[in-house]
Amino acid sequence: MNELNNSPIEDFDWSAYENGETVGAKSRQELTAAYEESLNSVKDKEVIEGTIIALNKREAVVNIDYKSDGIIPMSEFRYNPDIKVGDKVEVFIENQEDRKGQLILSHKKARASRSWERINAALENNEIIKGYIKCRTKGGMIVDVFGIEAFLPGSQIDVKPIRDYDVFVGKTMEFKVVKINEEFRNVVVSHKALIEAELEQQKREIISKLEKGQVLEGTVKNITSYGVFIDLGGVDGLIHITDLSWGRVSHPSEVVALDQKLNVVILDFDNEKKRIALGLKQLHPHPWDALDAELKVGDKVKGKVVVMADYGAFLEVAPGVEGLIHVSEMSWSQHLRSAQEFLKIGDEIEAVILTLDRNERKMSLGIKQLKKDPWEDIEIKYPIGSRHTAKVRNFTNFGVFVEIEEGVDGLIHISDLSWTKKIKHPSEFTQVGADIEVEVLQIDKDNRRLSLGHKQLEENPWDVFETIFTVGSVHEGTIIEMLEKGAVVALPYGVEGFATPKHLVKEDGTQAKVDEKLNFKVIEFNKDSKRIILSHSRTFEEDTRAEKPANERKPKRAAAPKKEEAPAATTTPLEKTTLGDLEALAALKEKLSK
Repeated sequence: MNELNNSPIEDFDWSAYENGETVGAKSRQELTAAYEESLNSVKDKEVIEGTIIALNKREAVVNIDYKSDGIIPMSEFRYNPDIKVGDKVEVFIENQEDRKGQLILSHKKARASRSWERINAALENNEIIKGYIKCRTKGGMIVDVFGIEAFLPGSQIDVKPIRDYDVFVGKTMEFKVVKINEEFRNVVVSHKALIEAELEQQKREIISKLEKGQVLEGTVKNITSYGVFIDLGGVDGLIHITDLSWGRVSHPSEVVALDQKLNVVILDFDNEKKRIALGLKQLHPHPWDALDAELKVGDKVKGKVVVMADYGAFLEVAPGVEGLIHVSEMSWSQHLRSAQEFLKIGDEIEAVILTLDRNERKMSLGIKQLKKDPWEDIEIKYPIGSRHTAKVRNFTNFGVFVEIEEGVDGLIHISDLSWTKKIKHPSEFTQVGADIEVEVLQIDKDNRRLSLGHKQLEENPWDVFETIFTVGSVHEGTIIEMLEKGAVVALPYGVEGFATPKHLVKEDGTQAKVDEKLNFKVIEFNKDSKRIILSHSRTFEEDTRAEKPANERKPKRAAAPKKEEAPAATTTPLEKTTLGDLEALAALKEKLSK
């Protein structure tokens, strides 16, 4: 057994021992110097490398070989969710010792201090980097890359259109730097660029194996107003809206839905432009081929109006089978009208097949045929002499076109509007849209037109006028209009007469004017043509002749009539007798000369 060395220490400091110190002053200095030499020599605002020695949800403890460890919030490591104890990280020394003696470090500032160098290096070297998606912004996302906020456009997130951007917030993803603006400190990154190269290779392989008529399974990737984009497993194809269904489609969303899986057939493809035309309806037989073989002209079919035009409407009687109802087959009326007056899109109606061509896949339909043609029994419904109420449709210079009922039209000639009025244009008598009473005068069944009259509803006043305005009678009249060939004179009972200029000479030799009220003698009355010829001059010329002796007037009667005298039809009975005598004398003279 060895003996213990109990000899005292010669330079032991008993005073320091009494004060609780276990080492001497010299030893303390030596120990402190040795300790400080073992630590890193650090400075504030410096970036150095440290090691993570502990982690929890709120913070990370980092050892930088200093007398104390530093604390960094875990929020600064969001860009790297895989961080673990033992990882080396760069830290920025903000303060070697705060009031509590704590070493203050920042990983975020350490990253930012070197971030632009890394960003530029990543762009030059086409390097793949990691970034943390912080939040959404207009047109894309904000990504934390090396402590810098970079912009990730929505179109660069994925090769597929993104419908929900929020699902990417908080995720750490790999990116490529695609653009840097040093002046404005802007960085644009892309995740799509990472997978495009791989997809490009896949596309080439897929397209090289494509054949027209090949049927593939795809997924609805995007829906537009003109068609549907289908993902065929790395390459996209388009189903145009016209190739979705044999029937009419207003919008592709009526036929397919996003993410729906369906079979499509390849219609065409372009190796260079990598365009693939797909079809969906081609996988089903054409509806015309499945149309009921018993269907024939004259049969009734039901359907829905799918398209409207001014000239007609298209009726879908089965998906992909349509027939045209021309506007002329919508009503028995012959008036030009628009199809929109009868039908509208979405109407479900019944129609009659007028023509059917299965080879050309065409069908014409009619709906007026569901009603009886009013001209089939026109003589029974509208016999000659029957009276009805019609509606004025339009005018011409020679009359008024009216409609008694839909499909039954007629014409009132301008001469059949009034017994007494001289009408220059029908618009003076009535107006379009007005009701007018008519009487059927004639029926033209071949041309589907009635001749109608309005004045015939009243008795012919010219039967009475014939007894009043006898030839030779004198009546008071007012000149209402002066024409080149004479004047129109208003007579009693609403009748109008006509006087030539030579019969408008007054007794003083002056010419009568408009609005003058004078006496007129009737020198001609024609009931058939409703014409009364008047003379004011005759009213005083006859009186002058009556005052002269008979012997003065006799030679004058034997003389030949003057050119300006009215023809026999317009003279008085006395003048007619005189002309008869002249004719007898002429015959006697001819006999004697022989």
